[in-house]
This record gives sequence, structure tokens and C-alpha cells, in this order.
Amino acid sequence: MDLNLQPLAQTCFVTGQPFVEGERVLSHLVRNASGTEVMRYDVREAAAAEFAPAGFVACRWVHAFKPRKSGDTTERDLKLTADSLFLTLADPSTELNEESTRLVQFLALMLERKRVLRPKGRSADSTRNLYEHAGSKQIYEVPAGELSPEFFMAVQAQLSVLVGSPKAKGEAAAAAAGAAPGEPVAL
Repeated sequence: MDLNLQPLAQTCFVTGQPFVEGERVLSHLVRNASGTEVMRYDVREAAAAEFAPAGFVACRWVHAFKPRKSGDTTERDLKLTADSLFLTLADPSTELNEESTRLVQFLALMLERKRVLRPKGRSADSTRNLYEHAGSKQIYEVPAGELSPEFFMAVQAQLSVLVGSPKAKGEAAAAAAGAAPGEPVAL
């Protein structure tokens, strides 16, 4: 799962004023109304009530603003991967809501399968799963949750906002052959 998104903005989307180091910022991943693009919007916490996204909010999180160092915006930083999204959302300074918690749990599961995260047991109170990030060796705590069918349906809805809905087999074949959906496809 790779998306090209903007890095953390230096100014508030709503007010246009620059963020100050340590200021609480709400970040939102939003699929636009036409469903073709996912955008990141950063809003200072005080202006959150004035933010009205034009599209579906896939997830949001609160974090303290840390200014970028000069020359710190490489193209690699602009690519949002499952790993970088997990590291952003699982950062201890990030406050998660229900949607973001669900996404972190799914990303942890996915990255564990890819061996990017290694399970290290549970927290002392058994409410969080502990994972070690293979690259940084940092330990991340992910809220423990039940992986029920409802959980996966909710995650699927969130991911469809980020990466698009999968096409039905007939539609995918028609698109590949250049035919309109519903038309017969010559193979």
C-alpha cells in the first residue's frame, strides 16, 4: 500500500498561520469527493471546529508539531507506505481515535506478516500488544483488540478510502480490454 501524500504542513490549513514547535496539530487523511485523490490536511487544534473536509475522512490523529530541518523533504518522505503510516500513528505522542486505533491494529498485523514488526508480548496490564520495529529496534504499543469480522469490515471501508475500492472481476477485465463495464469482452 503506497500513497503519495504531502508531508506535515508548516501552516494550518484553516487559518494559514504557521505552526509553533510543540503545538497540537490534528492531521487528517481525506479522500476527495470525486474519489480520485487522498489528501493530508493539518489543522491546529484550536481551529479544528472550523475544518470541514470535502470528502471522506479515512483517519485522523493529534500530535505535537515538530518543524522539519532544512532540506528534509526528500521524495522518499512524500511516499506514504504502510510502514511510515504505522510509525506516524503508533508514535507515543500521537493521540488516536477509534478509526485510527483500528487502522494501527490492522497495520501492525500486516507489518508483522511482512516481518517489519516483531511481536514482543503484551503490556503489564494486557491492554496493549508490544511490537519491535525491525529497522529502528524501537518498541511500539498497539491497543489490543478483537479481530472480528466487524473489525475487518470497518478496516476495509477505511482502506477503500485510502487506496480505492477493488473493481469487480468483470469490471477489471472490461477496463483492461478497454470496454465499458457491462459490455462483453473479447479475450
